[in-house]
Amino acid sequence: MGRWKPDARGRLEQAALELYGERGFEQTTAKEIAERAGLTERTFFRHFADKREVLFPHANPLRESLVTALDSVPVTAAPIDVVAAALESACGLFAERRELARQRQAVIDANTELQERELIKLASLVSALAEALRRRGVADPAAILAAEVGVAAFKVAFGRWISQPDQHDLARLVRDTLEELRAVTAGK
Repeated sequence: MGRWKPDARGRLEQAALELYGERGFEQTTAKEIAERAGLTERTFFRHFADKREVLFPHANPLRESLVTALDSVPVTAAPIDVVAAALESACGLFAERRELARQRQAVIDANTELQERELIKLASLVSALAEALRRRGVADPAAILAAEVGVAAFKVAFGRWISQPDQHDLARLVRDTLEELRAVTAGK
């Protein structure tokens, strides 16, 4: 395997995305990912439970970031504004990972099973946001609606961000998408 190099997890992630893009998700093995990264298969399994885990890690920094940011918004803010502030704050997680995000999404878009897993992940984000809103005293259905709408707007903005090379500011796209939603719901 050669001399030790840092960031085994990041190298495994990059190798997996490259292989998924070249050969497809189903045709790629954990062993091949490890070899591409210059690591052993055992090292792969120290970092990931399986090859899907590369795309959907158990620890979800986005979820944690959203809830933490949401909790820091003033209690006087409207539920949708609270969610919007949390989403904008979390955009920083993606700033240096745009190409990886684009590659990841291409793999997911090419595989129905992975699309289902992505929807489960998004539902988990909705649940976390709705629960955080409830802790702030927001009653249902307002908590659920604000969380659902916020995650839907984030998904649309994220898709635009990774597919349009001239779009550099994900937080701005989230704001713009929510503004477009406000215009649609206001009947403008």
